[in-house]
Amino acid sequence: MSPATSVDATFRALGDPTRRRVIEQLSLKPASMTELARPFSINLPTLSKHLGILERSGLVRSSKVGRVRTYRLVPGKLESAENWLCKQRTLWERRLDQLDEYLATMKENET
Repeated sequence: MSPATSVDATFRALGDPTRRRVIEQLSLKPASMTELARPFSINLPTLSKHLGILERSGLVRSSKVGRVRTYRLVPGKLESAENWLCKQRTLWERRLDQLDEYLATMKENET
């Protein structure tokens, strides 16, 4: 998966509030599907679809021992999204600084 595709998949997976809450839960500790389902008012098949999206995006990994599947967060995948956001913040801060300088110059020229 290319870096751009990876970031797109990350943001697509994080675009749903249920999936963001699952990520928050997994940031505390690994959990089974049953544990992850407790705070939600959704059925297990629906949660399973959300977890599948998170796994395909690479944000979550699962392992199965016996009948229990445990899900874990893959923090490195969040870093790619964070890096993209930092670049955007830097770009827009620079642009806003330039706008501020331009407006200050215009104000000085009016007087």
